[in-house]
Amino acid sequence: MSARPAVVGSIPTLVTYLEMTAPPVRAPLPAPRADLEVRLARQPTRSFYRYLYDAIGRDWTWVVRRLLPDEELERILADPAVEVNVMWVAGVPAGYAELDRRRPPEVELAYFGLLPEFIGRGLGRWLLDWTVHHAWRRRPRRLWVHTCDLDHPRALAVYQNAGFRVYDERTEQLELPEGVAAPARTGEGPDR
Repeated sequence: MSARPAVVGSIPTLVTYLEMTAPPVRAPLPAPRADLEVRLARQPTRSFYRYLYDAIGRDWTWVVRRLLPDEELERILADPAVEVNVMWVAGVPAGYAELDRRRPPEVELAYFGLLPEFIGRGLGRWLLDWTVHHAWRRRPRRLWVHTCDLDHPRALAVYQNAGFRVYDERTEQLELPEGVAAPARTGEGPDR
């Protein structure tokens, strides 16, 4: 049984909520390279999931899942309504998109990101496009996602370019676990 890491503080963050209420009308983007694939990780192990989450989110203050006890994270990952789709490049995990279908008829793009070595190669745009088309196959009422001013500086624009529209913004407190310092801000609010 794992204990929840100690919370040593919190910081305010501007959270932007975006949604898509209809599937894209354009065709899916072609894969930018031949050795690229996305595979569903069926009930991924806790250690593999934490590896992806930490490697991708370390620079962007992803801490929410770090604060979850192992048993709670395992319950989420075992739920058939939660999909962890991992992008592989030449056999190496390069990013993932987690779709949460636990509140039908909506689908949440709960987590999305690339490992640092794969940022800036056009792979994020392709994975997001793949994820959006994949999510709409089951015809949800809407697909939604949120980002914040601690995320990658291009995150909001990438979501908007993919067809998501802002429907809410709120300042929220983000708890920081022991060993995580308050980060420098990546943007100047929602238009960064």
